[in-house]
Amino acid sequence: MTSRCILQTALLVYFSTTVLAMNYNLLRFQLSSSSVECQELLLQLNGTSKDCLKDRMNFKIPEEIQKSQKFQKEDIVLVTLEMFQKTSDIFRRNLSSMGWNESIVENLLATLHWQKEHLEEILEDIMQEENFTWDHRTLLHLKRYYLRIVRYLKAKEFSVCAWTIVQAEILKSFFFLDKLTDSLPN
Repeated sequence: MTSRCILQTALLVYFSTTVLAMNYNLLRFQLSSSSVECQELLLQLNGTSKDCLKDRMNFKIPEEIQKSQKFQKEDIVLVTLEMFQKTSDIFRRNLSSMGWNESIVENLLATLHWQKEHLEEILEDIMQEENFTWDHRTLLHLKRYYLRIVRYLKAKEFSVCAWTIVQAEILKSFFFLDKLTDSLPN
């Protein structure tokens, strides 16, 4: 009886790690696809940062994300979720005066929303299956980064140039998100 229970447990562990590994390969593909779609939508928005050089600002994306240090899979999911959430929050602010194509912004928000829901499900599964510990400093640095962007928009009174600079900054953050996604271990 004991050996049968051990065999069942071993099979359960084997299949759950196999499924989890396949999920991460699928996750890498989905994140990459969503990121590319978001970047394409951002590039379709009007605005040229060269006209707004005087408004440029270094928002200081967190160093640990720039360098794509060795994050665990779970950390990458959490960081990516936070980046999608904060980007979505930013693009829901005071866009009416921009003159941007609303359908492009809506498509961007829909893509971000879909991916956030998917990542929340994955994160929930991870937390149930594994002993997940997270270094909150990275998440705190990331939240401060997005807060600087929001404060900048408010200080510039959501001007066209401010939005153009933010658009370029968000595109840059997607570049780092791509690097982070590529570092998902198999």
